[in-house]
Amino acid sequence: MTLKRVVVTGIGALTPLGNNLQDFWSGLVSGVSGANLITLFDASKFKTRFACELKNFDPLNHLDKKEARKLDRFTQTALAASDEAVNDAGIPSANLNVDRIGVVFASGIGGLITFQEEVTSFAKGDGTPRFNPFFIPKMILDIAAGHISMRHGFRGPNFSVVSACASSTNAVMEAFNLIRLGKADIILAGGSESVISEAGVGGFNAMKALSERNDDFQTASRPYDNDRDGFVMGEGAGALILEELEHAKKRGAKIYAEVAGAGATADAYHITAPHPEGLGAKNVMFAALDDAGMKAEEIDYINTHGTSTPLGDVAEVKAITDVFGEQAYKINISSTKSMTGHCLGAAGVVEAIACIMAVRDDVVPPTINHFTDDPNLDSRLNFTFGKAQKRTVNAALSNTFGFGGHNACVIVKKYNS
Repeated sequence: MTLKRVVVTGIGALTPLGNNLQDFWSGLVSGVSGANLITLFDASKFKTRFACELKNFDPLNHLDKKEARKLDRFTQTALAASDEAVNDAGIPSANLNVDRIGVVFASGIGGLITFQEEVTSFAKGDGTPRFNPFFIPKMILDIAAGHISMRHGFRGPNFSVVSACASSTNAVMEAFNLIRLGKADIILAGGSESVISEAGVGGFNAMKALSERNDDFQTASRPYDNDRDGFVMGEGAGALILEELEHAKKRGAKIYAEVAGAGATADAYHITAPHPEGLGAKNVMFAALDDAGMKAEEIDYINTHGTSTPLGDVAEVKAITDVFGEQAYKINISSTKSMTGHCLGAAGVVEAIACIMAVRDDVVPPTINHFTDDPNLDSRLNFTFGKAQKRTVNAALSNTFGFGGHNACVIVKKYNS
């Protein structure tokens, strides 16, 4: 069968760099660090006392007070980003068949804050079970997708996917496949995460996954730097309106970019560490290129997973050089996690948005916080250190990898009729 073409017609972004797409993209291009001391809880006794929190996010700007109380923060942020994407795509004013508009929305962890609050409250009590009736609906991973569909009346395919930090890239891939197979006309795809809490930070601290650079937190996220010591936790949400091309053209929708292809693989190696040779990362990039029918030399920019962990950065770079060969030295590479921190289950869609904007504006956002070269990384590669670079970006590839060995990759390109 002939697969349908899929384009991006709306974007919403709620990130540590800004509470809308424009502010987020401006922050990326300007090389702004989203890191600061934690305000969401008292972190004074924790090994890590900083994170990339949202700035001035008030759920009451998006929800009434009664409704907001029924939702975990990850769902509140999901609705905020989704509202922006829906409005950006012009969906409210269009006469559309809502039975063919779906939602595929992801989270890596879901309502951890709600879970912590409810269990802590019970543990402090006298043993009498007094739980919030919204405890379970606030916590479960799929609830953001459900609330988005109810908010906008979308009655097409509706579900969540989870693959740790690759979750929202998998959501974009699932939405892409549903549309090109003719199962829907439009799907809102993305993800959200908000686990900057005692349980979240404490849990990742126990794994020794987080940077502990408390005296220099704004430069703590240091992808590819020799002195990197772990990732910086972020939070936020991103939403994309993916739409079948002819459907978008018929209603006169603006088109940001085309989704060219996607891939998913597993390391089958370790619960948290990447395959040392970057095998799963290599295979997923090959899979995405094959799905897109593209050659390595057609990729201009790679937004890497680049978490700022000692093992992860090396494995991914090795995979890139294996996949792209000599072409790797002509590609711009950058890790926007140096600015946003690691948004966990939302990271994939947030970084896909960075790729879409790079394709639209022909600007590659930088990798900030680089001070010392790592001798284990190929210095001939262009990591876009320090500041954004102008170049023609016809196609961009976004990598995301998750605990459990999950790998997902999506390719976006300039739309050409």
